[in-house]
Amino acid sequence: MATKDYVKRGRAPKKPARKSRKAPPSSGFPFKWAFIALCLVGALGYGLYFLSTNPAPEQEAETVQPKPAPKPQPKPKPKPQSKPLPPKPEEKWRYIEELENKEVQVEAPKKQTPTRPYLMQCGAYRSRNQAEERKAMIAFQGLSSQIKVSQGEKGSWYRVILGPYPQKRKAESDRNMLRRAGIEPCAIWFWE
Repeated sequence: MATKDYVKRGRAPKKPARKSRKAPPSSGFPFKWAFIALCLVGALGYGLYFLSTNPAPEQEAETVQPKPAPKPQPKPKPKPQSKPLPPKPEEKWRYIEELENKEVQVEAPKKQTPTRPYLMQCGAYRSRNQAEERKAMIAFQGLSSQIKVSQGEKGSWYRVILGPYPQKRKAESDRNMLRRAGIEPCAIWFWE
């Protein structure tokens, strides 16, 4: 079989694109369907007119029976004369009088107050200048603080503390106020 050289042949010419069939354009008003609808409406109207103008046949008039007369309703029975009510019975229960005069004693546990006051520490710094800055920020919030120097293994620390507080609730209130101002972290401990 002989080999063919398809390269020399060249490409086949492109086929023209098929045009899709479009629906034929509408011819305008659908006279055929309008005529059918008009005939149906006319036939319905004629039928209703015919039924309403012709009298009913005589046979149907004879078979109609008159309505029976309503039965007389019985008269209501007269009420017997009411007897006098019996006397009101006495109560068996006496709890109402007992509860009105009773006193209730409640023993509430006494609040345990801490024996030691609380302190709040808002930072520990190596330099006194940083501690002074933190103290000034706290003073702008309307609270007074102090700087305590504590000696540790690695040198001295400058702690900014607030207090003493007799109750932890007051210390937490001040800590929340400082937190809203952006001064954190603050820790609450017992006073040393």
